Amino acid sequence: MAHKAHSARPARAAAKALDGIRVLDMTHVQSGPSATQLLAWLGADVVKLEAPTGDITRKQLRDLPDVDSLYFTMLNCNKRSITLNTKTERGKELLTELIRRSDVMVENFGPGAVDRMGFTWERIQEINPRIVYASIKGFGDGPYTDFKAYEVVAQAMGGSMATTGFEDGPPLATGAQIGDSGTGIHVVAGILAALFQRESTGRGQRVNVAMQHAVLNLCRVKLRDQQRLVHGPLAEYPNDDFGDEVPRSGNASGGGQPGWAVKCAPGGPNDYVYVIVQPVGWKPITELIGRPELADAPEWATPEARLPQLTKMFQLIEEWSSTLPKWEVLEQLNAHNIPCGPILSTKEIIEDSSLVANEMVVEVTHPERGTFTTVGSPLKLSDSPVDVVTSPLLGEHNEEVFVGELGLRDEELRLLKSNGVI
Repeated sequence: MAHKAHSARPARAAAKALDGIRVLDMTHVQSGPSATQLLAWLGADVVKLEAPTGDITRKQLRDLPDVDSLYFTMLNCNKRSITLNTKTERGKELLTELIRRSDVMVENFGPGAVDRMGFTWERIQEINPRIVYASIKGFGDGPYTDFKAYEVVAQAMGGSMATTGFEDGPPLATGAQIGDSGTGIHVVAGILAALFQRESTGRGQRVNVAMQHAVLNLCRVKLRDQQRLVHGPLAEYPNDDFGDEVPRSGNASGGGQPGWAVKCAPGGPNDYVYVIVQPVGWKPITELIGRPELADAPEWATPEARLPQLTKMFQLIEEWSSTLPKWEVLEQLNAHNIPCGPILSTKEIIEDSSLVANEMVVEVTHPERGTFTTVGSPLKLSDSPVDVVTSPLLGEHNEEVFVGELGLRDEELRLLKSNGVI
């Protein structure tokens, strides 16, 4: 059973890292919401501004009819939701007031969309000189600016797909959402830096992160290897042929120590253990696989000798590992301090007791769907613990924000709703 999270905004016994920071969250889908959710977990008051129809992901990939999807709930915990039609004059007035009262504004609309609403960076600065205005776009300025950006498009154009997969196969997307959630983490870093700088300058600033740029940052070691190719083949890669670009190299570690995923019994799709062969680990590995004579054999004894025959080396290890369950392989390798890790399936991860104990797999109570399981905060601060709270219903906090904080009368709130402004 996953860790039980709170179902209502918890009373805070102690200040959180971002207590007192208000975030106007004008993001949707994944890249932006992943960023603002982290800010909420760090203690910011995140007010998610949605069109009256709501974030599109509320209705996407639903597993239950007429209930917010897991796509939405797992990216929007700990936030408040208000609705506003920013195309109306009253909507623009209310947005102006929300900007005035916020420390951070985050958006991931298409290029120029917020400007066309009448809220250029210059106008936003006039409304609130202290605001940090963060934008997520697909690409930077240039020929790609107006391309539509999606997760795998960013992977394709940021260097990930060209270097993922096997040498004789097509480029592959990674299951990790490095284009969307990876960009979100970069945005959080930029926002926190801007808030810190505001302490000395007294003013806010623009924060821009492009999805292509974030993916490229995560692929920097492949650009390292692109430059190393000038001096010849990359010995730590298992590939036989090298052209003028970094090849796809399967499960090779790509680092200083060779690694590979070796099969285990009974041979299911995730019955693998990833093994890294350090120089100090070669001798115990030869003993485990029943080939102790290879420890001192000239053609195997040194890392330099093993590099040209990495494929054969991992085949020898796999002949041993394929006879044992992956958890037994793991136990034996760990007993000799050999770096390794089992390939954990999504089912194994969601049921992993250590991840539950570390509050990385968390069960959250939701007012309409009952409960859902989500990924908790990977940021662990000793003085700012995270209480994962359910995602908000659409417009759940309209009265709380518009009446309680902006001072609108109940009668106007009803009028705004009937006129389609909220």
